[in-house]
Amino acid sequence: MIYTITFNPSLDLNLTIDDLKISHTNRAKTEELLLGGKGINVSTVLKNLGMDNTAIFYAAGFTGDEIEKRVHDFGIKSECIKLEDGLSRINVKIKNIDGTEINGLGPNIPSEKVDELLEKLKKLKDGDVLILAGSIPSSMPNTIYSDILNIVSAKDIKVVVDATGELLLNTLKYEPFLIKPNKNELEEIFEVTLKDKESIISYAKKLKDIGARNVLISMAGDGALLVANDYKVYESEAPAGKVINAVGAGDSMVAGFVAGCMNDEGILLDDIDYKYAFRLGLSAGSASAFSSDLATKEEIINLYKKTYEK
Repeated sequence: MIYTITFNPSLDLNLTIDDLKISHTNRAKTEELLLGGKGINVSTVLKNLGMDNTAIFYAAGFTGDEIEKRVHDFGIKSECIKLEDGLSRINVKIKNIDGTEINGLGPNIPSEKVDELLEKLKKLKDGDVLILAGSIPSSMPNTIYSDILNIVSAKDIKVVVDATGELLLNTLKYEPFLIKPNKNELEEIFEVTLKDKESIISYAKKLKDIGARNVLISMAGDGALLVANDYKVYESEAPAGKVINAVGAGDSMVAGFVAGCMNDEGILLDDIDYKYAFRLGLSAGSASAFSSDLATKEEIINLYKKTYEK
């Protein structure tokens, strides 16, 4: 089974505004309310690709109730941990103004609710895949991801980490199966400016040297690259298309890559075709960027075929 964890899920209010004016009343031209939170995004795209999975997430208040309802209505298995205080986030995304967005803080997660999550994770079995994605509330220590890996490290569980800074670096000693920083995050980790693909590859390999088994680097319009478990490098330009909404593109890439590593029964392959998994991941990420919502299976497969089966 594939599990995703989202500490800070949200409802994303996506707006289109013709001419945003500061200190004025602005009216939206279009609006839509979508599920948000990186782990839930990954679960959604995995479900679209036919991969059974379980979303574990925290939810608080009436917004949390709506998040739980939408996850259930979409057909994703879920284990919701209810918080008594606060509200799950509402994030405002202004789609047509250079990715402008305002993200909420999210509720505090008390220690007993963290313990509840950790107890759930003790039930995972050999062969399961666990995906940790996204930010954590400010009330939590930046060791929480590594604390989780410490708990599951006694079993044969493949862990995927899509996080930034110390949250990511703290997990590397546990040799996660996959990490997915983007180019900017890679620069922040090593405090460097990466001006060419060769330097990006070099620093991606440094993350492998520290502990990651596979390092997937997204580079927005410049495509992506993968330093695989055997240090072989796969790279590709981004598939051609018009970017409509980049929110969730990175999460979709993670979902596509993981799906590409599994068989039809949702079991991780012993002999992974990393080239295929990498290309499916990039196709999934791009297909979501070319759509107003997260990409469907049809959109992902069509883009894959158009790009790689010419």
